[in-house]
Amino acid sequence: MPAAAHPGRDGPARNPLKRLLIRPGAIGDCVISLPALEFLRAGYTEVWAPSRTLPLIRFADRVRSLVATGIDLVGITEPALAAFIEFDSITSWYGTNRTEFRDAVAHLPFTFYPALPDGRCHAVDFFMRQVGGPDGAVPRIECARADGGFVAVHPFSGSESKNWPLAAFEKLAAELPLPVSFCVSPEQHYPGAVQMDDLYQLACWLASARVYVGNDSGITHLAAAVGTPVVALFGPTDPAVWAPRSAAVIRGQPMSGIGVQAVRDAVMAQIQAR
Repeated sequence: MPAAAHPGRDGPARNPLKRLLIRPGAIGDCVISLPALEFLRAGYTEVWAPSRTLPLIRFADRVRSLVATGIDLVGITEPALAAFIEFDSITSWYGTNRTEFRDAVAHLPFTFYPALPDGRCHAVDFFMRQVGGPDGAVPRIECARADGGFVAVHPFSGSESKNWPLAAFEKLAAELPLPVSFCVSPEQHYPGAVQMDDLYQLACWLASARVYVGNDSGITHLAAAVGTPVVALFGPTDPAVWAPRSAAVIRGQPMSGIGVQAVRDAVMAQIQAR
């Protein structure tokens, strides 16, 4: 029996279905998918995702770690299917390439979508179009914005080829008129850098920065999603597809071709715009 409809955050009644959304992927994948996930919000909405990204999914009635659900056993052991039975609708970016998984759930109300953008439009639009949503959405994570008077810098990414040289970040930090705080993920290392296991806590810290500077990374998307002015440095990836819509983008191929002065000018423009 579907759950009764009730008002959503913005007033109108939500779809009365009991819906499951399954979204694997890294931090950036989660953030750019948020508008599509929220567009699918129903009377009861449960989201399964990697444990690290769960704190960023604020709209759901329940979130669960993918690992804890036993989803990897679907198609291998029959009991693993039991968790799906209670849902009226299941939208999944997981399992597209797992034939045994798709075969095992063929009798259930699954809709599968490709988990990676095709490069023909902005990544946020790609996911929104999959679910019937409009173009132009901007990911948002609610955190209180405050001007802490510092510049936040995340000097890494998921690929060395997307990283501006660390020495360039350090030179930039030395030339800015505001204090600079570096942040890194728990598995990364930089002396004195901010490290937070909980991504929502990190998001709230980023929301207190006057400006953020970083490479094409999930943390850059996170900073943009909380409303912090962002200077995003791009190299091999296409900013027309991957850059946060609100970001000031500087691109160099290779990344070492981006000059410190150009980045400093972009940061100063963001500071002066506030």
